[in-house]
Amino acid sequence: MAKLTFAFCTYNRADRLDRLVAAMRAQTCPVPFEILAINNNSQDDTAARLARLAAAPGPALRWVTESVQGIVAARNRAVAESLDSDILVFIDDDELPMPGLIAAAADAILNEGAECVGGRVDMDFQSVRRPGWLDDSLLGFLAAVDHGPERFWIEDDRTPVWTANVAYDMRLFRDDPALRFDKRYDRVGNVVGGGSDAAMFRTLLDRKTRIRYRPDMAVLHAVEPWRLTRSYFVKLHYRAGLRQGEHRLPAFPRTLLGVPPFLAAQLVAHTLKTLGMGLTRRSGWVRQAMNASNALGLIVGYRRRSRA
Repeated sequence: MAKLTFAFCTYNRADRLDRLVAAMRAQTCPVPFEILAINNNSQDDTAARLARLAAAPGPALRWVTESVQGIVAARNRAVAESLDSDILVFIDDDELPMPGLIAAAADAILNEGAECVGGRVDMDFQSVRRPGWLDDSLLGFLAAVDHGPERFWIEDDRTPVWTANVAYDMRLFRDDPALRFDKRYDRVGNVVGGGSDAAMFRTLLDRKTRIRYRPDMAVLHAVEPWRLTRSYFVKLHYRAGLRQGEHRLPAFPRTLLGVPPFLAAQLVAHTLKTLGMGLTRRSGWVRQAMNASNALGLIVGYRRRSRA
């Protein structure tokens, strides 16, 4: 009989755990499942809360503390703790799984032949006010995922899936011990940036992994107020550019003061356009400011790698 591990990593969100675990336990699945919590050195009463929840009735809750701080160490600990399972399903600790999530994940992997499967991430604005400037085109930067009502095979990065709601056939990790979340894209604590799940997605695409989208896999993602600021989106794109410049851009033979001229030209163009749109209060200013911030991050990251 196959076995499924339903996992989340948590840091200082003890007040969310009762509702989260209750929703996870309410799932139904054609294969036995356990719940796995990775406590990443939380400073609140997360450990005590998890111990109490582990003793409560329902599907088993197993929890461990990962002493290395950061989301990459926590996710890789979840992988290590789940190597004897057939399926690992990740969600985040600021989400609630909708009915049918793990059943859809199990069906995609056991019956459709998927090696990785992801689903919808819906935004929950019930407890926070959505700013007027935050249009639907920006929701993806809050981890929203909605690729439509039909299931399909993912062939490229235009339709990504994230660890906010993703499942893996554990043979991927058992067969290749080097396949793990990349430390270069770490996020420590409640800070801006990261990208280890995006790096994993790109790696799986490069390996021609069979990745499936299932709209009947769905979570409701709580949006924290501190993320609903223009500065958050700008910083997020700077950090993304920084890591791309440092780890993914090729070495260019022609540079000026260590910077490829085309990157400098992109930064100037994006900056001037941002200033023009801001002064005239044109719609789309935030998205354009994100482009400029990303261009700056690319340059800083590229120079950092060149100096190293």
